[in-house]
Amino acid sequence: MDNFTYHAPTEVVFGKGAENDTGKMAAKYGASKVMLVYGGGSVIKSGLLDKVKASLNEAGVKYIEFGGAKPNPTLEHAEEGIDLAVHEQVDMIIGVGGGSSIDTAKAIAHGTANVDYPLWDIWTGKTALLRSMPVGAVLTIPAAGSEMSDSAVLTNEKLGKKQGINTDFNRCKFAIMNPEWCFTLPKYQLGAGITDIMMHTLERYFIPDYNCAMTDEIAEGLMRTVITNGLILMKDQNDYDAMAEIMWCSSLSHNNITGLGRPKDFSVHKLGHALSARYDITHGASLSAVWGSWAEYLYNYATDRFSQYARKVWHVQNSNDAQASREGILRTIDFFTMLGMPTSLSQLNVEITKKDLQLLALDATKDDTVKLTHIIPLGAKEVMDIYNAAM
Repeated sequence: MDNFTYHAPTEVVFGKGAENDTGKMAAKYGASKVMLVYGGGSVIKSGLLDKVKASLNEAGVKYIEFGGAKPNPTLEHAEEGIDLAVHEQVDMIIGVGGGSSIDTAKAIAHGTANVDYPLWDIWTGKTALLRSMPVGAVLTIPAAGSEMSDSAVLTNEKLGKKQGINTDFNRCKFAIMNPEWCFTLPKYQLGAGITDIMMHTLERYFIPDYNCAMTDEIAEGLMRTVITNGLILMKDQNDYDAMAEIMWCSSLSHNNITGLGRPKDFSVHKLGHALSARYDITHGASLSAVWGSWAEYLYNYATDRFSQYARKVWHVQNSNDAQASREGILRTIDFFTMLGMPTSLSQLNVEITKKDLQLLALDATKDDTVKLTHIIPLGAKEVMDIYNAAM
């Protein structure tokens, strides 16, 4: 087990009616005027935004609104939010919605606190991020885990690049989570969210040669919980208990607890980000489309890890490690299918040529300067082979 420092400071308010505490939590963390960041208007139609605003009014906290966050949040939209936040002199940003709204809120917070520097320079590490503003979250989509994570993602549409940034400044001060607000999600969006939750722990799990028994138990238990309750929700989206489990798994899967003691490797996310940046594909779908090919390419190099996953998560009984590994992979692919997710690039309904695969492989590996995975090094050539196998 590697040394680690674990810090997950987000205060969680969970359960029915939790949104009514938004104002109290904002005031608790020093807000006098907040910006409410949301997406295409579903939080308006559902009535959630009105409840949040009423809670802020009751707490004596002023607010402004900033809608339009996209499913793959963009640099340009975040920059518009920064201009508004600076002009209105807000002192807290609250994302109301899913990961796209929360990541946009984080980006606005970073940019507003550092107005002398281009946001993309901050995002790419050209400029060090040394300060930010407090961020809160009112979650409506169990998926990205941004409400408790130290990460956020933006797409630079001009460059066709999608990139994440990891920093403790990304940690929300508080997260409001009421599973009832997830009941009306489109089924596809829910399936994509469940896929993303599963993937956040899968990415941390397939790191060989580290003895982290307790971390494994947490990760395996979380994945079993996601599988069981994800399938329940595919049949009955109004099952409160199942939605509550999935919503809590969303937070735990990406607040780093399922990967403690081993290095982090988000290689499948890098493959998915390249797809999303070029084709604006739903994030969860971009991951499920390539995970099977990624796993098939690598399992022979880490059969102990893949076979443990198969036995502990999927209850595979086969005593042969290689065969158990493949069975675990196939059951995972079947699970994504049951969630309504694509399991190949051809199912994404976009035209991808051989030339596109080369460009995607270069995007995923930063022009072949970065090697992916801790199993075996994957450069642009190997990544292109995985994309090709996913066709």
